[in-house]
Amino acid sequence: MTTPNEPTGPTGPTSPDDQTTPTDAPPPRSLADDLRARDDEALSALLEARADLVTPVPGDMTALATRATSPASVGRALDRLDAGCLQVVEVLCTLPEPTTPAQVAERWGADPTRALALLRDLGLLWGAPDELHLVRAVRATTRDPAGLGAPVQTLLAGASPEGVARVVRALGRKPTGDVTKDAAIVAAKLASARTVERLLAGAPEGARDALQRLVWGPPSGAVSDARRTVDPESARTPVDWLLAHGLLVPTGADTVTLPQEVALVLRGGRVHAEPAPAPPPLDEVRRGALPGRAGAQAHARAGAEAAAELVRRTEDLLEAWGVEPPQVLRQGGLAVRELRRAGQALDLDDQAAALVIEVAHAAGLLATGAEGDEWLPTPAYDAWASLPVAERWVPLAAAWLATTRVASLVGERDDRDKPLNALGPGLDRSAAPELRLAVLGALAELPPGAGATPESLLARLTWHRPRRTPRTRDQLVRTALLEAEQVGLTGQGALTPHGRVLVAGLDDDAAETLAPMLPQPVEEVLLQADLTAVAPGPLVPALARELALAADVESTGGATVYRFTPASVRRALDAGRSAEDLHALFRQHSRTPVPQPLTYLVDDVARRYGRVRVGVASSYVRCDDPSVLEEVLADRRAAQLRLRRLAPTVLAAQSPVDVVLERLRAIGLSPAAESPEGEVVVRRPDSRRAPARPRPPRLVSDVLTPPPATLRAAVRALRAGDRVAVAVASRREQQSSASRLPRTTSAEAVPLLREALREGTPLVIGYVNAEASATERVVEPMSFEGGFLTAYDHLTESVRTFSVARITGVAPVASDG
Repeated sequence: MTTPNEPTGPTGPTSPDDQTTPTDAPPPRSLADDLRARDDEALSALLEARADLVTPVPGDMTALATRATSPASVGRALDRLDAGCLQVVEVLCTLPEPTTPAQVAERWGADPTRALALLRDLGLLWGAPDELHLVRAVRATTRDPAGLGAPVQTLLAGASPEGVARVVRALGRKPTGDVTKDAAIVAAKLASARTVERLLAGAPEGARDALQRLVWGPPSGAVSDARRTVDPESARTPVDWLLAHGLLVPTGADTVTLPQEVALVLRGGRVHAEPAPAPPPLDEVRRGALPGRAGAQAHARAGAEAAAELVRRTEDLLEAWGVEPPQVLRQGGLAVRELRRAGQALDLDDQAAALVIEVAHAAGLLATGAEGDEWLPTPAYDAWASLPVAERWVPLAAAWLATTRVASLVGERDDRDKPLNALGPGLDRSAAPELRLAVLGALAELPPGAGATPESLLARLTWHRPRRTPRTRDQLVRTALLEAEQVGLTGQGALTPHGRVLVAGLDDDAAETLAPMLPQPVEEVLLQADLTAVAPGPLVPALARELALAADVESTGGATVYRFTPASVRRALDAGRSAEDLHALFRQHSRTPVPQPLTYLVDDVARRYGRVRVGVASSYVRCDDPSVLEEVLADRRAAQLRLRRLAPTVLAAQSPVDVVLERLRAIGLSPAAESPEGEVVVRRPDSRRAPARPRPPRLVSDVLTPPPATLRAAVRALRAGDRVAVAVASRREQQSSASRLPRTTSAEAVPLLREALREGTPLVIGYVNAEASATERVVEPMSFEGGFLTAYDHLTESVRTFSVARITGVAPVASDG
């Protein structure tokens, strides 16, 4: 007896309340029956695991089963299975249906309970506990399972009756004359291990070796004239003998295939040489000299320092780009010279700088300006910059986890041999987010302070998703380990406490976990006589911004050293700060008395600042002291400006203002730019912002999992659709037996319609349209107002509005419960 494996029409209970329990329900006859008998929680779990089944929501369980068995959907489900489950799928493909868990265990060599439960949950397996059916699309998708060829009956389907009869005689049986029955005889004989071993015991030398080359796959091999006519008496070679006895079957002009039954015998009755019911172990690695708890604390501190550095460098980068934004390349992205300039400013190599830039972009803190021609901080940056360091780190780390862009690919070449630019196209890898979470999830299984070798991580990830092995998996895993260290999720190769919490999806808890490990921001620096300032910890944002204007960072680490120079003081003056502003800043935030050399430096630069002013002629230079201009004219370094005197205190230049300013500063002067009105121009404009924009989109390769509320609504819709499908089928049966819907007046129809609307139950209505055509249809009322019923019409599968005056009959949907 054959058992249907494809969806069938609605049967069984008509509502959740009518469902029978697993103990008294009859065995399901199809996947649709199996799904119909599941509770709401199990259906929600199925739709959550296979989100493509709910986009859009199927009309009923039969439609759900049809979609769940489509090749595309089955392929997506198989892609998410681990190696153990895929091995069980391969075992099921070699077993007749229905089969039992005991048969699966015997042929696999391991306990299949977990895998069978998961396959059932995913709708890839159905049936009673001891009558398991694999959906047909899985068999069709899984070709040559575990390197096994097709069963011998399948291989002999295209053979001639005479050829099959010869094999039957070679196996010691009498042909029946029916090719199908003869093929069944061959299959039964070759499925016997005793028969195969007895045949091979008498085989010519080299025959067993020929089979062994095909035993573990691929199951087919090339031979010349594979379809030649041979029998045991005429066989001259080992291959002739194997063909004569059906141990090899010709499947092409020059191709032979080892039948599945023979291969299983030679494999000892097992489908796989090594069952893989569990993932391979991780090889632990501990970096650092401290063992135990002290070592774990050292890893945590290292990760916290990296997290703080990421936040600091992100702020430094965006503060600088808010004032001097880099240009957007014509093809999109950031120029290589701008990346290197950013790296130099952040004291990072190009790839590490690209990571800071890409993470800021992914976090929504960086975007193109209004004209799309420059990179600027977004308004979200200002809100972000006001948060404590730990709370600033969380959105950066979360953005890195979620982005499909891989910063470490910057500098590599694309298919057209062009370099990949930061913020440019070509950096998206759809597998990156899943791989990052998988890598960190594997590290989370290890004790605190322990890391894992990249090789063991690769083996673990390959076990979890063997069908989804991207070509760049090795590179992406190693990149994930490197970038996780730079982001601060790991420290010295081990997952940090705050990283462990963030990977679990607890963003707020991650900030609380990280905060105690970070040094508290300070509001004071140590000013020293050598024109340096030492910040003993991270500075509060306002002080950090002011100090960055007036001094240059000389070194970073546990403490940051700033150096004051004439150029840095002039930068602060260019930004609109006065000498008194700088003195007040130093007095307010210095833990030590302000050194005299620093006071002298500020006063000297401020005194000379603006004595010489530059404007636009092409540009001009003016100074109240004619002797200064005489010195400028006499200096050969100013020759390229092509200066000429317009008045005792004014020179005209044939160079842009910026060039004149730069050249005069090189001579040793401190010129200031001035406006046409003669006012000093603040050369450093206020920090600019890009317009508010949504975060950059992710490259998504999978259908996104719907939220729980959507899943619950989908289950309700499926149940309702099933009830309506039963009602429609019942109504058709009634119509076929000449039963007619009772006529109802409008006055009688109104209360029935209102009750159905209130109870949320479907109705059967008779309706006459404007063309006087009468139909009966099943509808689900949605609203009733002003003599019109709005309802979902299952006849047209759309929402329709019906005039009550045209409704000729109303009846509740019949229940088959």
